[in-house]
Amino acid sequence: MAEPLITLTTDFGYSAPYVSVMKGVIYALCPSARVVDLTHAIAPQNIRQAAYFLATAVPYFPAGTIHVCVVDPGVGTERAALYTQVDGQHLFGPDNGLFTLLWRQAREPPLVRRLTEARFWRPVVSATFHGRDIFAPAAAHLARGVPPEELGPLHPHPVQLAVQPAVCTSTACEGEIQAVDDFGNLITNIPAAQVPQLPSLVTIGSRPPLRLPWVRTYGDAPPGTLVSLFSSDGYFEIALVQGNAARQLQVSPGECVRLTWQPSSL
Repeated sequence: MAEPLITLTTDFGYSAPYVSVMKGVIYALCPSARVVDLTHAIAPQNIRQAAYFLATAVPYFPAGTIHVCVVDPGVGTERAALYTQVDGQHLFGPDNGLFTLLWRQAREPPLVRRLTEARFWRPVVSATFHGRDIFAPAAAHLARGVPPEELGPLHPHPVQLAVQPAVCTSTACEGEIQAVDDFGNLITNIPAAQVPQLPSLVTIGSRPPLRLPWVRTYGDAPPGTLVSLFSSDGYFEIALVQGNAARQLQVSPGECVRLTWQPSSL
């Protein structure tokens, strides 16, 4: 690859020097690389949010793209450092469940390796900055043509997040809030393809059931209306038109969601 594409996803924020340092490490080893920031606004240590972000964004990149992903509350501990190949994408990051959703939606079996070859790292490895000292240089070496098998051995049992898959029957669907976006929209893990008809009731956690109007898009209802719709990435979503549903309902990712239909309407 004449101009390899390397993306960065972290929880480092935009004011600290950490992201710039990682870019410097990559460019020093692979000056021809194009380094693209996906986001550095993942909430600190929020592995679940990062997993959703990666599973949504990474598949849109061209095959062969290299992704460095650092949301790493266990940095410096015994947790493994990983390289994984998922449907033609190459990813580096900690073994903490960060790639769970990408692996689960993969079309082909993912390949996972543990990074053990220190010759592809920086000479001195900090206990608190593996993004700079392990993941960025390993990604740059891959971009320069180092074969993945030289990075380390296969890692057959990586850590995966405990994610409750959506389950649908003829009268109900059960899932969970997998993400809250910056608009406060509640994005569930219930795929649109599994929803047989528009729900009569939507129940979040132990709250009272809601009767939400169904819309095709947000502008189909007046401002301030709680609505249900399918998100742009194909999941059942709850939104507050021109408002923040998460704030109004006081809902967080991980809470259970139940969609129900009246038996007589089937």
